[in-house]
Amino acid sequence: MENNRDTMITRKITKKIRVGNAFIGGDAPVSIQSMINTSTEDVKRSLDQITALTVAGCEIVRMAVPNTAAVKTFAEIKKKISIPLVADIHFDHKLALAALDAGADKIRINPGNIGSRDKIKAVLDACAAKGVPIRIGVNGGSLEKDLLEKYGHPVPEALLESAARHIALCEEEGFRDIIVSIKASDVPVMIAANRLFAERYDYPQHLGVTEAGTEHSGAIRSAVGIGTLLAEGIGDTLRVSLSADPVREIRAAKQILQALGLRRDGVRVVSCPTCGRTSYDVGAVAEALEARTENIGKDLTVAVMGCVVNGPGEAREADLGIAGAGEGKVMLFENGNKTGVFPLEGIVDRLIDLIMAR
Repeated sequence: MENNRDTMITRKITKKIRVGNAFIGGDAPVSIQSMINTSTEDVKRSLDQITALTVAGCEIVRMAVPNTAAVKTFAEIKKKISIPLVADIHFDHKLALAALDAGADKIRINPGNIGSRDKIKAVLDACAAKGVPIRIGVNGGSLEKDLLEKYGHPVPEALLESAARHIALCEEEGFRDIIVSIKASDVPVMIAANRLFAERYDYPQHLGVTEAGTEHSGAIRSAVGIGTLLAEGIGDTLRVSLSADPVREIRAAKQILQALGLRRDGVRVVSCPTCGRTSYDVGAVAEALEARTENIGKDLTVAVMGCVVNGPGEAREADLGIAGAGEGKVMLFENGNKTGVFPLEGIVDRLIDLIMAR
């Protein structure tokens, strides 16, 4: 069956980097990240959000560290979570050093905005001493002034040059535990820049469409940008950036990976687009089923089909499936076999019971 096939994607082999109890790059699976949006000084709310993200499937979480008060919060949170915690640092190299002492599993910086060469070296030396990698984050919205003057706009070549500049700073200091993200809100620019980077470097790539938008539009734009690159074998970790509850980012990220066959650790609900032959509300059933299986880590495909034309065929190809049978009834299929006709009412509960029994 389709959901048991190996993915046809051949991933580019990159340097394998340890981030706390996780790995990015090399033969490690593409990992899912997010960033909390709670107050950096509110330990309880931050922990609650990280717990929700972890349950949803987040594997690495990031936290802004804009001041010394946030460092204390960071240290408290780090002691109470099970997934790697990344410190997001800008401008002040002392915050990076403090975050390392607080237990950061990775530091997200732009070497270009940390300050003098001595300050950059201090951060790199401290990271090396603790075995902590850095993520160089290049963003189309914060490109260096001289590169904007040179290229006119944050074009792919400008983003690549910015990344190359920051990498060179690290390499000159002998530091190579690097993960790189090149993000832009323009999807074609983001795709092209990451392709250029992949041709030149073997450092792991963190994929994302920055300022992607709301839950709906942002998920679509992220799926196009991130999905295109993943389908080409480019990318080792990702974040779907949404103007929404970060938990929704995890759902979108998982669906992108599942659609490409890069993840087999969740229930995939497929459903038909409906037509005049549809005999029940397919959308309502599919949405209810998605909501109830969101955090079920079983490698299963469930088909929700509306009529007797394509429905039985699609349902047979899934692990579980239903197809409209008219008069408020649906045919139920298990492992390619029709097992009966049942009332539509209660069918979601029946499917959940069958899923959980596997």
